[in-house]
Amino acid sequence: MTQSLLALWSAPRSRSTVFFRMMLERDDLLAVHEPFCNIANDGRTEAGDRVARTPDELMDVLLDLSAGAMVFFKDTTDCRYDEVFAREDFLKGARHAFLLRDPREIIPSYAAIRPEMALHEVGVEYLHRIHQTVLDAGGEPIVIDSDDLVDRPGATVRAYCDAVGLPFSEDVLQWQPGERPEWRQSARWHTDVSESSTVRRTERAYERTVETDPLLRRYYEHHLPFYEQLFHRRIRVP
Repeated sequence: MTQSLLALWSAPRSRSTVFFRMMLERDDLLAVHEPFCNIANDGRTEAGDRVARTPDELMDVLLDLSAGAMVFFKDTTDCRYDEVFAREDFLKGARHAFLLRDPREIIPSYAAIRPEMALHEVGVEYLHRIHQTVLDAGGEPIVIDSDDLVDRPGATVRAYCDAVGLPFSEDVLQWQPGERPEWRQSARWHTDVSESSTVRRTERAYERTVETDPLLRRYYEHHLPFYEQLFHRRIRVP
């Protein structure tokens, strides 16, 4: 049975906003951008015509909205929202997907925007924790490799749609460039997607990497085992 609340969890800098931008091209769902992080950072978020100020209030809003329409949200795990772990109705009431990227690539991209980044902000360990909690609640989480998304976008999005019960259309893989009101609370993190018009791989060179910076190397070594465990659970995209 298709569930009407679709969750996409992702570590930061893992191409989740391009996935979200693609979902905005659909006319059969309400797309909500990083509502948990908005609350963590700004104390409030909007979901449709509703405002939530705590994670528990947000989960109530998302479940309520999904009772009457298909709702998709994506969020990143550089923020913490432990209230999720106590909400069995939310864990069971959504179809949870996890977008994965090698922390070797996440870390320099994140550090370039936030040089004072902390270990937990890499987000892969927390992503793994949410995934395990969904499993423990009896869910069937979907893991998507973001390399598949940018290298084989059509096949990857089709596999996701098949898994969650959405119809697939190639049309969602193209859009008009520009900033979106959905991510105005965190726009500085999404400039690449604002300038994009499709799902594609982009390459960046960074001065600080896990090879050149001992602190970033320590962050990488900490999160790598959690990434590897999730990677083995990924959808195999043809």
